[in-house]
Amino acid sequence: MSDLSDEGITLVEGAQPRPAKPAQLDMALSPLRPRPRKPMPRERTALAIWFWEIDRVLLGLIVVLIAIGLVAVAAASPVAAAKLSGKEGELSSLYFFYRQLMWIGIGLPVMVVISMLPRVQARRLAVGMAVLFAFCLLLVPIIGINVNGAHRWLGFGGFRFQPSEFLKPFFVVSIAWLLSLRARDASLPVIPLTGMLTGIVALLLMRQPDFGQTVIFCACWAALILIGGASMRLMSAVGCGALGLFVMVYLFYDNGRDRIDAFLNPVVDPALGPDQVQLAYATITRGGLTGVGAGGGSAKFNLPEAHTDYIFSVIGEEFGLIACVAIAMVYLAIMVRVMLRLLEEDDPFVVMATAGLAFVMGAQAIINMGVNIHIFPSKGMTLPFISYGGSSMIALCAGVGLLLAFTRRNPYMSRSPYVVKWSGR
Repeated sequence: MSDLSDEGITLVEGAQPRPAKPAQLDMALSPLRPRPRKPMPRERTALAIWFWEIDRVLLGLIVVLIAIGLVAVAAASPVAAAKLSGKEGELSSLYFFYRQLMWIGIGLPVMVVISMLPRVQARRLAVGMAVLFAFCLLLVPIIGINVNGAHRWLGFGGFRFQPSEFLKPFFVVSIAWLLSLRARDASLPVIPLTGMLTGIVALLLMRQPDFGQTVIFCACWAALILIGGASMRLMSAVGCGALGLFVMVYLFYDNGRDRIDAFLNPVVDPALGPDQVQLAYATITRGGLTGVGAGGGSAKFNLPEAHTDYIFSVIGEEFGLIACVAIAMVYLAIMVRVMLRLLEEDDPFVVMATAGLAFVMGAQAIINMGVNIHIFPSKGMTLPFISYGGSSMIALCAGVGLLLAFTRRNPYMSRSPYVVKWSGR
């Protein structure tokens, strides 16, 4: 007789083996069975599913920027409030801080709702909104509101909004969708079509005038066709065309020429004093590495738009250059996170739309910070999620909502044995 107790079976000489019990078979076969997978959350509401599928790291970085922006607007609010108190009555020193809280309270739900949409619905929403705000942009030269010598806003009474800010994220997604059609049919003339649409938007923006936004739209189109697989010959032609347009802007576009001349040949007018870029540079360098402390800045009161275009200089004065570098690193982390997320994506539309949305945010941040440290001419452009502004905040939240919608992914699908992955061979 031999006893094979490990297998749960007993053999006796001259006798037939007895079948093992079900419990013994379960013990014997347990090492061969796959381990149970992590269960799905019991809560099956739309919000719970969204939380499990969303890129929480990217969302966390955006929340960090919004929190930094609240601190920065609180530091810059007394400057703007003091300058407007004579025109619109006595304003509280934190007037713009409270209004920024209101814009964030509107923008965050917009971000969450858009990020909950499936990719197809998010794309359709973006295309529809692009048509709507492009029409609004057409109305700006006709019924636009003049603020500081520029017609960039539409509105009535105390309500106004900037169509170009809202158009930006939706236009990027729409252009990405048109370019993605080339993957289905290479004969479609989508590159000339999108170039023509971008040119029309650029002409409308230059009439306002808004040279900074014009640069953003054109640079984003060039980046999208490059990501979409345009040949080097075409990209060389685009680069030469951009250089030619830059020369034409300097020769025939007064607003652009004045800004470039003021940047290349800064001359201090004894009657007017230093220009905006010089004041911003003096403000941001006054704080040194660690700053003069929250609320202790004095050079910020010389800035013309301390709470919007030059809020980065206010941060430099009160919190130091270390804080400025930390903010730049947060923007860099957002760009890197988006690019890493795209490594697992094979849909051309999603790749171009996501990369385009990230590019717009990064380019706008680079231009704003570059103006403040005197390496770019003045552009009149806000710092994403940090500068004060209702149109800017809500439009950025809508753009990030699209970004989160396109990068949503079921974390359990990647571990499923039924998902077939490309081996790369």
